[in-house]
Amino acid sequence: MAAHRNLLPRTTPAAAGVSSRAIVKLLDELAAEGVECHSLMIVRRGQVVAEGWWAPYSADRPHLVYSLTKSFSSVAVGLAVADGLLSLDDRVVDVLPDHLPADLPDQARRLTVQHLLTMTAGHATDSLAGAWELEPGDLIKGFLRGPFEYAEGTRHTYDNSTTFVLARMVERVTGRGLPELLDERLFHPMGIHTVEWDRVASGAAFGFHGLHLTTEAVAAFGELLLRGGRWGDRRLVPREWLELATRRHIETLPLPNWRPNPDFLWGYGYQFWMSRHGFHGHGAYGQYCVVVPSHDVVIAMTASNEQESALPGLLWDCVLPGLDHPDSAQDDEVLAERLRQLSFKPVKGSADRHGRVTAKIGADSALPDGTAVSLDPVDGGWLLRLGTSIELPVGHGQWRESSPLGRPMVAAGGWQGERFIAELFVITSPHRVRLVIAAGEATARWNTEPLTTQNLELHLRAPLMTRPDVS
Repeated sequence: MAAHRNLLPRTTPAAAGVSSRAIVKLLDELAAEGVECHSLMIVRRGQVVAEGWWAPYSADRPHLVYSLTKSFSSVAVGLAVADGLLSLDDRVVDVLPDHLPADLPDQARRLTVQHLLTMTAGHATDSLAGAWELEPGDLIKGFLRGPFEYAEGTRHTYDNSTTFVLARMVERVTGRGLPELLDERLFHPMGIHTVEWDRVASGAAFGFHGLHLTTEAVAAFGELLLRGGRWGDRRLVPREWLELATRRHIETLPLPNWRPNPDFLWGYGYQFWMSRHGFHGHGAYGQYCVVVPSHDVVIAMTASNEQESALPGLLWDCVLPGLDHPDSAQDDEVLAERLRQLSFKPVKGSADRHGRVTAKIGADSALPDGTAVSLDPVDGGWLLRLGTSIELPVGHGQWRESSPLGRPMVAAGGWQGERFIAELFVITSPHRVRLVIAAGEATARWNTEPLTTQNLELHLRAPLMTRPDVS
């Protein structure tokens, strides 16, 4: 992998007027709340004042940001609007006439770019699963079939399908794929070249999730938003669009199956959430790009949390009170050392050589029931085989990296009595698998279940391609 190149300048917390003790408090509170972080970057006045990765996560690796992808898709819509190729009043049926169902409801005929951006199409719940069930080969057609319980423009319902449709509309009017458009107009001009996209079976980017970026790329995106679309001496995104996208257009209601979180009840913009302070882009399990213009602050985080309620509240409680109250140079160094030491410890256990061990995967695992497992001792750890396609080294007391099917995996393990336990990190995602082998049986379970597919093999391929074909 190429050496990591900084996108943003660095400074000390004190030089930017930030309390390093406040950031230490944030780290303590994250641990106390059981928040599993993978990375953290805090930017003040355009300069990085604190950054850390919980090893084996690292600065140079892209990380799946789930629905934070939607905020980038919003920018793509803004570029198409600025080029005069799309308008907020353009109707889906006019831009994508080849995706209309025979039984098109009248309300579907009225849906516009504005309704999609604000997620006010009128569905009562997220339409994604139902749309794919109605039309396995055409998500747009399934989305337009409804049912619509509310009048368009009147009620916000978090709805992944709206962003998928927006992505296809942008592609239709620009003649460019969403990834190619954002590469040319956004990422490459910013110096961001480590970008991956998960896709549907046809090869189209999901648009509503699936983007993989480094933490610093997420932070740089936040800076671009904060600076009104300017990057250095270039304007990449119109200020007028970003002002529209990052202001409240519709009130938001408590989300089903989410823990109560006040920062998701301040309204919704164009694929951005309004917050008690500023606004943010958000992805499942704790992927954040938080922008607080009033304090000239951007915070980027990646994480893996089943239930989210502590963030971004802890940022307000810990970081904001420390602004304009810098501490000593010694305090800054204490923070820097703390950030350097962040890590997940390799699995505890012995390296007892049991010889070859074989097993079969049981039910409710990340691999199909009955998948063959073999474990062979090698220098520094073991060689693990899962089925016929996955072969990877597992370190003892250290992480071992491999890319058995294209995407990297990092693994460590050990014997605990008669059980072998290993943690297998799908390191460009929030997810990892805990493998346990005992008495000829094995389980391989996700720490947090991926929202796309439970099949580990698919997650190790780049790009991840799931769901029915959508042209």
